[in-house]
This record gives sequence, structure tokens and C-alpha cells, in this order.
Amino acid sequence: MNTLTIDIRRAEPQDAAAIADVHLEAWRGAYSGIIPHKTLTGMINRRGTDWWANAIRRAATVLVVEIGGVIAGYATVGRNRARELHQQGEIYELYLRPEYQGIGIGRRLFSAARRKLADHGLKGMVVWALEDNQNALAFYAGEGGRDVAEGVEVFEQKALKKVAFVWD
Repeated sequence: MNTLTIDIRRAEPQDAAAIADVHLEAWRGAYSGIIPHKTLTGMINRRGTDWWANAIRRAATVLVVEIGGVIAGYATVGRNRARELHQQGEIYELYLRPEYQGIGIGRRLFSAARRKLADHGLKGMVVWALEDNQNALAFYAGEGGRDVAEGVEVFEQKALKKVAFVWD
């Protein structure tokens, strides 16, 4: 009988290639048909192995969820960038490989990201999600987030609404 381990830990530079691969798969799955193809491809291609290795080395807080030795997802966290919202922490990104979605791994990674922000002394948290990304909206609402603000992101002259979820 094999036991599969699930470990959530801080990313290390040697994780960069796996995180880049998760980023590619997750963003294609989440944003194809929402963000214009040319822009989406450019956004994905800019974040290759070197970009992630530099982000990890620059002390960005990047968490990974590793299942049986495979990096299944990542989250990036830090200070809230939206001055109009009083929550101090923010999850900038939380993504899983498509085959790991819907089985509770995202919840575990989300909880670990919240704990990491609290460990840094940041009170409250915000997460932004594109309004057309129904899976993300349902996930954050299901985790108790309150939809409190809206914004707009423009991709190739296509304006997309984004929603801020907060936890106090």
C-alpha cells in the first residue's frame, strides 16, 4: 500500500520549473476564452522558469503544494496592494494544475496562505478574481469571502471586471 503525502511549504529555487508548468496549465485552464489569446499567451510566456526562480530568490512569498513529490499548485502572498481596502494581506495568486482542482487541495493551500499572512502579522486579507472566472468566484465565496469591491483589468482593449473578496 502506497501512502501519498501532501506537503505545503515555501517554494525553493529548484521548484521554479514546476511552478512555471503549473502556471501555464492553470492559466490556460482558467483564462482561455476570457483573456484574449495573444495577451494570455504573452502573460504565460513571460513567467517561465527564470522568472519564478528570481521571484523566489527575491524573497517573494511563494507557497507550493506538493503531492507525492509533484508540485500540484502554488500561491503567492504579501501586503494588500489596494489602498481603498483596509485588509492588510493579499493572496495575489492561487492556482492548481487542472487535474488537482475540485478535490480539496485548493482549500488546503488557501488555508496555508491565510496562515502565512497571519504569521507575518497581516490582519485581514483580500483576493481579486476576474468576474468571468466563475470557478474562482465560487471558490472564494465558498471559503467565506465577502464581495466588497470591483475593478477593471484591460487586455487588448477588452475590459474585464474583477471582484475583490475580503476576510477580516
